[in-house]
Amino acid sequence: LVAKMSRPEHIAPPEEFYNKEEAAKYATNSRMREIQTSLTERALELLSLPSEDCFVLDVGCGSGLSGECLTESGHQWIGCDISNDMLMVAKEQEVEGDVVLNDMGQGLPFRPGSFDGCISISAIQWLCNADRSDANPYRRLLTFFTSLYRSLVRGGRAVLQWYPENTQQMELVTSCAMRCGFSGGLLVDYPNSTRAKKYFLVIYAGQREGHKHKEPTALGVEGGAAKTQVGFEKKRERQFKGKQGKKDVTARDWVNNKKQRQRAQGKEVVNDSKYTARKRRPKF
Repeated sequence: LVAKMSRPEHIAPPEEFYNKEEAAKYATNSRMREIQTSLTERALELLSLPSEDCFVLDVGCGSGLSGECLTESGHQWIGCDISNDMLMVAKEQEVEGDVVLNDMGQGLPFRPGSFDGCISISAIQWLCNADRSDANPYRRLLTFFTSLYRSLVRGGRAVLQWYPENTQQMELVTSCAMRCGFSGGLLVDYPNSTRAKKYFLVIYAGQREGHKHKEPTALGVEGGAAKTQVGFEKKRERQFKGKQGKKDVTARDWVNNKKQRQRAQGKEVVNDSKYTARKRRPKF
């Protein structure tokens, strides 16, 4: 059996996981560089900045691979990351943008209205992980989105690519963003593919006068239909989903059906009687 690969956020905190050895891979591993570049190009496409010369924030910039794509697109940028080793690699690579050592869960240290847009590649899932006893994912997410909203110009857009672990994480992150004033939602590229599926949180910090946000379109969706919001079901809805139109099965019928299946499998089964599936009385 093939062992399931552990998620990085389950192994160690980001400042420890992205050490010198891990940071070196982003400078030398061609496969990692190719993945990061393609994700950044897709994020820039969804960001749809109004002009070439824009000021962009790169959250979780790491070794500066996403920043190189921003530079090639003609944009100025600032990157922030919690790993000092990753930022050292970025400086060695002599990236064009400035880099700042910062924990996004404690807020972004920038003036209000500083950036025309924001991108983030494979970073915000770390906010959902409580790696210390005093770490509260909900509060860290609220702090991050509040500071991000403040850092963007009115009508600015943020495209955050990430790897949610489950539906609860999707709901938590999206609801925190909406609570902090953002509009938009979750876009899923290639939703029917296991390996190619990618999640992008596309959110807007208000709206400029006379400017309407164009709804982004997901890749790999039949007919080119846009998929910008994932539906979240309540627990009660999940419990009753698929039960409409089905006949209620009594306890006796269920037991008899199970006995028939076991007999067909050649197993020893107790004979039916008037006591089959009868509820036992409570003990005195």
